[in-house]
Amino acid sequence: MGPTPKMAESPSSGSSDPSSEDVQLPLPASEKIEPAPARPNPGDFPDGGLEAWFVVAGGFCTVFASFGWINCESFKSIVDSGLMLIECAGVGIFQDYYQSDFLANYSSSDVAWIPSTESFMLFFWGPIVGKVTDHFGPRVPIIIGTFLHIFGLMMTSISKEYFQIFLSQSVVSAIGCSFLFYPPMTACSTWFLRHRALAIGIMASGSSVGGVVLPIMVHRLVDDIGFGWTMRAVAFVLLGVLIIGILTVRSRIPPLKQPLVLKDFITPYTEPSFVLLTIGIWMIYIGGFLPFTFIVVQARAQGMSASLAGYLVSILNAAGTFGRIVPAHFGDVFGVFNIMILLTGFGAVTGIAFWLPSTVVSGNTNALIIVFAIFYGFASGCIFSLVPALIAKISPDLRKLGVRTGSLYAVASTGVLIGSPIAGVVASSNRNGFLRLTLFSSLLLMVGALFIGAARLKLTGRKLMVKA
Repeated sequence: MGPTPKMAESPSSGSSDPSSEDVQLPLPASEKIEPAPARPNPGDFPDGGLEAWFVVAGGFCTVFASFGWINCESFKSIVDSGLMLIECAGVGIFQDYYQSDFLANYSSSDVAWIPSTESFMLFFWGPIVGKVTDHFGPRVPIIIGTFLHIFGLMMTSISKEYFQIFLSQSVVSAIGCSFLFYPPMTACSTWFLRHRALAIGIMASGSSVGGVVLPIMVHRLVDDIGFGWTMRAVAFVLLGVLIIGILTVRSRIPPLKQPLVLKDFITPYTEPSFVLLTIGIWMIYIGGFLPFTFIVVQARAQGMSASLAGYLVSILNAAGTFGRIVPAHFGDVFGVFNIMILLTGFGAVTGIAFWLPSTVVSGNTNALIIVFAIFYGFASGCIFSLVPALIAKISPDLRKLGVRTGSLYAVASTGVLIGSPIAGVVASSNRNGFLRLTLFSSLLLMVGALFIGAARLKLTGRKLMVKA
């Protein structure tokens, strides 16, 4: 084998030793792999300490208030029976109130666009938010996001028409959530190297905690004080939480002040590993959110009681809290790509082993569905939280991590947007619709894992037993 190609030097490295100028022989064509990102110096990363863990705590708060709120919109509407349940798939926690009050003239599918658009907006604005974060640091976008999110919720509290709710809740508030979600992820990566996946996992667990706590809060308040004051109460609580994020989240490295140019968003897609990773995450986002969307309606179709089915999304989110933290620790030990591939495959297997049989077995299938919710919730926690760590792994310049993260999530957002409508058509196609749905979801997860595996091979070659 020829000598290893020389790593590019940073501009500040000065002149090199003459011996380093030796002519480098090219690798044989069969051994050429994508050049690995320049290895960061572990001594530059605190990997702990009070300031670094304050960043994690503040990031937990911003993710709780942003992605946790989107999870609060998770799909909890239940109608009586049969495949008519498909119509309510994707409808948020306020569906019943909206349709029984000032949106009574709109169908459930019309109202479903409110939470669906929220999820899309959360990811779609990633490139812009990433560029703002790279240029100004994390505090400025978090302040912008706090204002938009809280303002949107306050405007929702006084809205009476469909377009008012859509603009305030699905657009303004959701864009605010996007400005809150990305900055702490990139900031955290500048403080941690050996324990990066664990730190990001702890931070990302805020989304699962929010997905459990906020629905309970809303359910208890809306009947007592009404919709308007419930939204205001939620806004005030989230404002208090977000102030913690504003005060604690900061980057270790200075911002990279460069003008906004289209090239910044396109350049990552010239890297084969980044393209393969993006395709893999896009596939996963099409199929990976479907259990959250359809598990309640599928369980009701199989005869589960409304009271028990109403807890399934909370079970998914609760299990996801552990799934965001425990596998992240092993990601730091064995490699984030390795753990991501393993847990994505595990998520696909749980769908085939537990969710699929519950669609065809006659009799009581409650146990199968609940076991699936626990196992898949754990797997999905890892699947959705490790993405920033994967991007950081293949990013040589952390000062551009915001743009790279946002560029990937912008593409992934289209998977979130189209996944539920496609799955709805699949599920309603015939009497075996839910069987086809479970296969569709599991297959997409498996294909996504294969693409992530291909991205790993571009970095490591054919070395399987290596940390990556």
